[in-house]
Amino acid sequence: MTNDRKPYIAPHPLDLRAVHVEDKYWSTYMNLIRDTVIPYQWEAINDRVPDAEPSHAMRNFRIAAGLEEGEFAGFFFQDTDLYKWLEAVGFSLAVSPDPDLERVADEAIELIASAQQEDGYLNTYFQVAEPDKRWTNLTDCHEMYTAGHLIEAAVAYYQGTGKSKLLDVARRLTDHIDALFGPEPGQIRGYDGHQEIELALIKLYEVTGEEKYLNLASFLMEERGQEPNFLHQEWVKRGRISHWALGVVQKKPTDPSYFQAHKPVREQEAATGHAVRAVYMYTAMADQAIHKGDISMLAACKRLWSNMVNKQMYITGSIGSTHHGEAFTFDYDLPNDTNYSETCASIGLIFFARRMLQAEVKGEYGDVMERALYNTVTAGIADDGKHYFYVNPMEVWPAASEGNPGKHHVKAVRQKWYGCACCPPNVARLLSSLGHYIFTSSSDTLFTHLYIGSEAKLELSGRNLRLKLESGLPWKGAASLTIVSAEGTGSFTLALRVPAWSKQSSFTLNGTPVIPEIRDGYAYLNRDWRVGDILAIALDMEPQRIYASPSLRANAGRVSLQRGPLVYCFEEIDNGALLASLTLPADAELRSVQDNSSSEVILLEATGQRLVIPEQEDGQHTLYHTVAPKREAQRILAVPYTRWGNRNPGEMLVWIREGN
Repeated sequence: MTNDRKPYIAPHPLDLRAVHVEDKYWSTYMNLIRDTVIPYQWEAINDRVPDAEPSHAMRNFRIAAGLEEGEFAGFFFQDTDLYKWLEAVGFSLAVSPDPDLERVADEAIELIASAQQEDGYLNTYFQVAEPDKRWTNLTDCHEMYTAGHLIEAAVAYYQGTGKSKLLDVARRLTDHIDALFGPEPGQIRGYDGHQEIELALIKLYEVTGEEKYLNLASFLMEERGQEPNFLHQEWVKRGRISHWALGVVQKKPTDPSYFQAHKPVREQEAATGHAVRAVYMYTAMADQAIHKGDISMLAACKRLWSNMVNKQMYITGSIGSTHHGEAFTFDYDLPNDTNYSETCASIGLIFFARRMLQAEVKGEYGDVMERALYNTVTAGIADDGKHYFYVNPMEVWPAASEGNPGKHHVKAVRQKWYGCACCPPNVARLLSSLGHYIFTSSSDTLFTHLYIGSEAKLELSGRNLRLKLESGLPWKGAASLTIVSAEGTGSFTLALRVPAWSKQSSFTLNGTPVIPEIRDGYAYLNRDWRVGDILAIALDMEPQRIYASPSLRANAGRVSLQRGPLVYCFEEIDNGALLASLTLPADAELRSVQDNSSSEVILLEATGQRLVIPEQEDGQHTLYHTVAPKREAQRILAVPYTRWGNRNPGEMLVWIREGN
């Protein structure tokens, strides 16, 4: 452990119950989660959704509890379907009490508790299928990962309801793990192949004050990448066999970089391996940097952030460029039609970004958090709340998705459920906890990171306050903070993020122009604020062309479109088939137009061109030809990427060719 420390008290998110979201855009999503998604996902994990892949989660718990006979079904981490659902429920109950939902959740918690073993162990796969193999394959079998999601669910449910039964279950399991793993003689010096428990343990520390949970999280992170490599030793010990290929003796193990175990975490410089595992680990690293004032850990986080965001992130805030291992590849390798960009990975990126905002308030973290949230995360769920994307591509050709084995992971339509259903409940738990991401506060400063309409209650400089944030985003570039109530007198600071996409931003105080101090992407204004004071920001919503670095070869000669926080794309239903034949002239005007189906939604329109090859006499096109294509003018229409795939299935394209 490093002894580097700094006297820094991090800003903290507001209590979820202290933030009431009331926003034209985001309330629609939060209501959808509460009213449709949570009930639908309860049906899904009980295997009651027709024609959807079964979850098996609830049945596995009943079998583990001795309430039903049968064999385990699903993945060995199937328990997490239920845990993430419960976490979303905990967040939802914190802001919208619902006795009927709480009763259903309490019954599920009773089932979980009845399945826990006397020593605290809880994992239905190993309890039902392989009771003699506990903790023998951390590389593949996700025991700590699964435990981490239980811990997160328990913390959320306790904070949302005040009930501690699930928290008690989580603490018993965590104490079991703490006794088994560590640096002391007789303990296992190991860690899970899939990070998750590390960030969960820090949440458990925050809610209980038990420092042993923070120390266990630190041990698991610090042990990763040390020599001799634990995962390699474990692989040799079990006969060089992977759980994914039982009976097959492997010539070599999985590259440890896949698990971010190739170097000690403090020495890592580039995002590598499985994308979700990576950002979950980076989140925990940032948490440790905050709680321990750990300067060298923060430096590692900053290096990893810079590499990932500046060299390995898609324009939509998604990460993971290959479906082989759902992983990063190398700098600037960002293909459009085969990328993975798992919804969970962008959610993990948001987790990481919020922690980095606590460690140091810089606009780049808020910009990325906003980009991932407004684009990839919400693209992962359909308007009906019952269909989901696991993969979020930049380009879709349905025929290729069906006919090319290398593109089978790319779907042209959202699915009802998945056998490995990590993404749907992950979306639910993030959107139901949206209040955690809008603000953070220190003793005398309120930081506004996301312009999402809401009311917040908090204390600043010893004054009890209620503030109202109003916002027109993502369609209109106006937002404001109003002091609704304030006890006493005394100055404090309001800090507003100035989005990098806004080329011209201006501020007013009670209607009068004001010039705040701009520092690291935030506008600071300190004064003795009084009831009725309004600090407003006006943002530039002109459509923009976005160009990629020349090193990003997949987008050479292409351009993408953005307006405000939203990235846009082209769909076949609006522009006809063969989207690859479309060109957007460099001098074409980008026009903001209203969607016919909604007075709020803004589309982008331009006069583009279509490349057309003359037909032969038989009406056919040759595969190759010597005749130059003609350019025919065509109106082209772009829709927000987050909304694609909600109409008829067809092609989709984010990066369009730019012509003269």
